[in-house]
Amino acid sequence: MQLEFFGTGAGVPGKFRNVSSVVLRLLDEANEVWMFDCGEGTQQQILRSTLKPRKINKIFITHLHGDHIFGLPGLLSSRSFQGGTDDLTIYGPVGIKRYVQTSLQVSQTRLAYQIHYVELTDPGVIYEDDQFTVKAEQLDHQIESWGYRVEEHDHPGELMVEKLQEEHIPAGPVYGKLKLGEQVTLADGRTINGQDFIGQPQPGRTVTILGDTRKTTNIKKLAQDADVLVHESTFGKGEAKLARNYFHSTNIQAAQGAVQANVGQLLLTHISARYTAKMARELQQQARQIFPHSKVVKDFDVVDIPFKKKE
Repeated sequence: MQLEFFGTGAGVPGKFRNVSSVVLRLLDEANEVWMFDCGEGTQQQILRSTLKPRKINKIFITHLHGDHIFGLPGLLSSRSFQGGTDDLTIYGPVGIKRYVQTSLQVSQTRLAYQIHYVELTDPGVIYEDDQFTVKAEQLDHQIESWGYRVEEHDHPGELMVEKLQEEHIPAGPVYGKLKLGEQVTLADGRTINGQDFIGQPQPGRTVTILGDTRKTTNIKKLAQDADVLVHESTFGKGEAKLARNYFHSTNIQAAQGAVQANVGQLLLTHISARYTAKMARELQQQARQIFPHSKVVKDFDVVDIPFKKKE
C-alpha cells in the first residue's frame, strides 16, 4: 500500500507543484489503483511515473473546484486510448456526473469502457468489498467538499507451522484446511481444531484523505487512529484568520487535528505557491512542533504505508 502524489499545490499549477492529485496504490492488495482528485496536468505528471492509467479503476473527487477536477476529462480519454477497457467508478459530490458527461459529449469523446457514478448525498459507507471499506464525511469549504477514509480489513492470522510440527502433524493438504480454521481428523485418529494453530490477525491499515476544508469535527471522525492523514495546509502559522475567511486550514490546525485523532503520520499538501522550498520546510517544522510525524509532501513523493507492529 503506497500513496503517490502527482499534485501538491493549491489553486493553480506552479513551477514546482502541480494542482491536487494523489493515488493510493493497492497493487499487492487488490491489483488496483485509486485516485483522489485529478487537477489539471495530472496525466502529464503520470508520464513521469510508472503508473499506467488503465490500472486506475476508482476515482474519488473531494469537491468540484477546478484545481481538483480539470484534469479528469483528459485522463479518462487517455485511459481509453491506452487500452483501458475495465469499468471505472467515479465518486464525488452531486454534479461530478454532469461535469464529466458534458466534457465528453462536447468533445465527442468515445470511451472503450463504462463509467459508473456514485454521487454523494449522505455520509457513511460509500464502498465495501471483502478487503476494504470506504467512508465519506462532509467537510467545511466554500462549496460541498468531502473527505474519505479507506479502511483495510484485518488480515487473517498466519498458520503456526512450527507448532504443527511440534505436534507431529504431517504437512500436506491438511495444512490448508487448518489454515481455514476447520477441524480435521488425522490418520492416527486425533481431531485437530485449526483455530488452535492460527496466529493473531494482522490489523488492516487506514488512510484518510481530505478535501479542502476549514477546521471541523468531521476531520476527527474521518481520521481517528488512521495510519496516515493527508490534510491540506494552504496557510501557515499565524494565518488562522485568513484560513477561516478562505475556507482552508493552516499547518498548525492540521497538526492539532492529527494529535486529536491519534494518527500515525500527517502528510501536508495543497501548499500555496507563496511557500517556496525554504518556507515549505518552515511549514513542516512548525507542524512538527505540535505533531512530530508531520511531512510536507512534494510532487512525486511516494509514501509507503506499513502494517502496524503486532503487540
